Amino acid sequence: MEKLLFATNNTHKLAEVRQILQERCTLISLAEAGVQSNPVEDAPTLEGNALIKVRDAHRLSQLPTIADDTGLEVNCLGGAPGVHSARYAGEAHNDAANRQKLVEDLRSFSPPYKARFRTVVAYIDAAGAEHLFEGCVEGTIILEERGEAGFGYDALFVPEGEERTFAQMTEHEKNAMSHRARAITAFSQYLKQYPL
Repeated sequence: MEKLLFATNNTHKLAEVRQILQERCTLISLAEAGVQSNPVEDAPTLEGNALIKVRDAHRLSQLPTIADDTGLEVNCLGGAPGVHSARYAGEAHNDAANRQKLVEDLRSFSPPYKARFRTVVAYIDAAGAEHLFEGCVEGTIILEERGEAGFGYDALFVPEGEERTFAQMTEHEKNAMSHRARAITAFSQYLKQYPL
């Protein structure tokens, strides 16, 4: 099978995406490819950041490459934290601090706190052409964390049609409906027509 580089070393993401693409290609991480890519993600949009990452990793590897960027967009916060989701509580961020800041910021608004997770996947093919794929999950933010699984904002996000947060679901259940899974599934459908 042809190799596809995923511009990440995040093991959660790698496992999720590998599962979806396993019949289409051999997905390898930056570390597995021996590539050190860590560009500054300073674009104002998810699309821009995904393109920054994919261009740098592709330039260094010369392999067909994908990269993703994900944001949590909360309606009453004007779409924040959005592109700043990973660093919402500041540069010395961690997931717990980001969740705490989100809860504090929402306390001055009235529920329900409608939100969406959005993922953009950027792909550079063997010919150097760029492509974008998007996945989105609508839902609601709660102010008390529930669940032990997942990462990021998962313990605060209840997807539409569910009573559980992403962090209360098994990895398989979350992957079946997640924003990243939807974007990668759209990419997988593209690979059906246009293999690596």
